[in-house]
Amino acid sequence: MFIYHAVPKQMIGTKLETLNEIKKTNPELYELYIDKYKPNRLSLLERRIPKLDCLWNDVIHFLPIHPKLVYNGLIEAGAKPGVHRLFYKIPLSTISSEASIALYKYSKDKFKGINDDVDISEIELLEVQGYRELEQLPQETIDYYKIQINSGNKFFGLFHFVPHVFIKGKVDIEHAEIIDWNEQQI
Repeated sequence: MFIYHAVPKQMIGTKLETLNEIKKTNPELYELYIDKYKPNRLSLLERRIPKLDCLWNDVIHFLPIHPKLVYNGLIEAGAKPGVHRLFYKIPLSTISSEASIALYKYSKDKFKGINDDVDISEIELLEVQGYRELEQLPQETIDYYKIQINSGNKFFGLFHFVPHVFIKGKVDIEHAEIIDWNEQQI
């Protein structure tokens, strides 16, 4: 069982850290990483995550689905995604037992917008042995892509309504495999 995280443009060391940790240790890198939240999504940085009792920036966000399925969903919706986008493929079994792990279900019917905290029913605390990788992209995500594409929006969230795995703690990627989201195997 694997989780996936986009390979950062600038990586220091061999551990993924939360944005709030990076803010303390490397403010310049933090500013680079929060660019994707500007100008309209800065409120996400203060969004509370129930059950983990922390902020959006106090966890590392992972996909519980192979990135190839996201790539295929974009193509199905009519997008022309960039050919190459790299991701770490991380065995969940390598995550420290001290880390807190949760699944954010990110369902359309419970999503109230980025200015509201995550609904408590959308967070499920996970044990490594209970984790299952998703096998298909949610239809709500593909529908969202189609709406964005049909409205002429070229810049939109790639992971809207895709469940996320949140990890509160550092994640070692030294031995993680790096994959391209357009790889042929799946």
